[in-house]
This record gives sequence, C-alpha cells and structure tokens, in this order.
Amino acid sequence: MRQLLSPSSSITILGAGLLGSLMATSLARQGHRVRVYEAGGPAGVAAAAHVAAAMVAPLAESVVAEAAIVRMGQHALARWPELIAPLPAPVYWQREGTLIVWHRQDASDAARLRGLFEHRRAEVPCLPQMQPLDAAGVAAADPALAGRFAQGLLLPGEGQLDNRQLFGALTLAMQQLGVQLHYDSPRELADFSPGAAGGDCDWLIDCRGLGARTAWPALRGVRGEVVRIHAPEVTLARPTRLIHPRYSIYVAPKEEHVFVIGATEIESDDRSGMSVRSALELLSAAYTIHSGFAEARILELNTQCRPTLPDNRPAIRMTQPRVLEINGMYRHGFMQAPALHDVALQLLNQGQSPLASDFDLALEGPALA
Repeated sequence: MRQLLSPSSSITILGAGLLGSLMATSLARQGHRVRVYEAGGPAGVAAAAHVAAAMVAPLAESVVAEAAIVRMGQHALARWPELIAPLPAPVYWQREGTLIVWHRQDASDAARLRGLFEHRRAEVPCLPQMQPLDAAGVAAADPALAGRFAQGLLLPGEGQLDNRQLFGALTLAMQQLGVQLHYDSPRELADFSPGAAGGDCDWLIDCRGLGARTAWPALRGVRGEVVRIHAPEVTLARPTRLIHPRYSIYVAPKEEHVFVIGATEIESDDRSGMSVRSALELLSAAYTIHSGFAEARILELNTQCRPTLPDNRPAIRMTQPRVLEINGMYRHGFMQAPALHDVALQLLNQGQSPLASDFDLALEGPALA
C-alpha cells in the first residue's frame, strides 16, 4: 500500500453505521475533511448495529466464533472505553461480565458448553477463567435471580454498551467536528474518482455493510430478531444467557429497566417483520429467567440483517488505489469494530498494519499488496 493520507485529506465515507461513524469521527479528529453518505436516516437507524444488543462478550461468543474473532473481542474490551471517552454525550458502558444459567433439564447442554469454553480458553489464553456457581453463587452474582436457578456460570470482565446512545454521541461528535453528513443519499463506488486530478475526494472508504453487495457480491445477509422491552420489576446486573434446547437466548439490560432479548439467527436477507414463533420463544424464555418480565411492555420487535462473508469473518480490501472497503462483521459487530477501526487507521496513516496479523485479518486486493 503506497498511498498514505496527507494532512487535511478529503475523505468520503459510504455508510454511517457503526464502523462508518467511528471512522468518520476519528479521521475528522485527525484534521481531515470528511463527508459521509448514508442510504438511511440519521443516528444509525438503518444500520444492523442499531438493532443489536451491543454485547462485547468474547468468552461467551467463543463457542461460535473463531479464535481471531475472540481476540478482536478482547481488544474491544480495552478500546471501547477509549473510543467512548472523548464523545460529547454519555454512552452507557459496563464490564460486569456475562451470567449463564439453565434449567435442570438442560444440565447436559450446560456441561457440553462448559467443555467448549475450556477448549477455547486453551486456544486463547488471554480469556478469563469462567466461574462455576451453585444456587447461592447465582444469587450472590445477581440477587434478582435468587432461588430461580440451581447452577450457573459467570464469565468475568465481559462488557456491553448502549448502542442507541453510542450512535447519538457519534452523530453529535461528527456534527461538532464539521463532518458533512448526507442522509437518505445512497451512493456507489463508481460515483467517485478518489485521487484523480480535480476529483471529488482524496480517499474513499466503503463501510456500507449489505449496501455494498454491488461491489462485493460475496456478501450475504444473516437475519437477526430481537425484542426491546421495558420491565420496571426486573433488575438484572449484567447480560444473562439462558441455555435453550435450540439456541442460547440472551437478555441484555440497558439503563432505566430497558432490556434487549435476542438469539435468533436465520440464513436469510429477509427484513420483514418478526415471526410469531420468534417473538413467542424470545418472550417465553425471558419469562423463565425472571417472572417480572410478564408485566413488561414491548417497546420494539426488531429485525435486521448482518453483512456476512462466506467464511463469517470480516475483511478489508483495496481492489483499486485510494478505495478502502471494510465489511463482513456478521453477528459480532461490537466485538470487531474497534479492531477494524484501528487496523484501517494504521493502513491509512502508515501504509501497513501490524495489528492485522494479531487478528488473522484478511487484507485483500492488489492495492494492499
């Protein structure tokens, strides 16, 4: 990669989702002239990350994620507080860990899951040691669950943030930094000529997720469905996962007794409304965690499709000079975004990225050779 950002470069970013907004904020803070084109509305409302539970749980996700993704998650736990700190509005962030519970009939599935955690921790030694809990331990870890579960696992140090607050704070930061924001303005790579004499920008960065499929045909959508509820009678201290016969259901607490409940993962780019089956399963599972959810009010039934590449891993590529494409965060966007952000900034500022090898991150295309 021979080209580097020069001082006060003109940079166009496609997509104001999680990664696009992070990149725009950081590059504007470095003194570059940044403009962003977003196909949807403000505050990330069209982004997959707007719907997500925003958990940063590398050990919990290690049973379904490769070791490289788990290392990205460990990196994210350190980086999110640093990325949030300079933002002009508060963003809820906590690292109280993840609690996993199960009903007696699912004890064999819990034992299998514990074995998977131990295996992955051997592969990624930086992961914390899980803490087995008896009934008293579950009650001590979260008094709201006292008497409800005979056993559990505490995965210490895992985190979560409020994605809606984050998008609001990033939008405000971009406005204060002078980023030109163009909403409801879909654009394609072919609309720009970065670096050309008299061209419209020096660099073009594509963070559109599934919106980039015309340029990156290998992308596919993986559908997720989540419920957002308000439950004044429930006080959970940390994200709680319930071992379920078909999949692990999570309940992620936000501020003011708001909870995000999810689990479903469907190989489809269908963005229509949530199915009745999904809604019943998610809400029923939440009720079995805490009966106080029965009196909760449903705020939203949300669906979204996560941008996914064939190997379910993210990639950064440059198929042409001065055009950087970043995509494929799949279901682990908040675990991967800080790593991808840091690698991309290294590439732009230094021409190479020592961090990329730490995450086995694919850097593709002749312009990155």
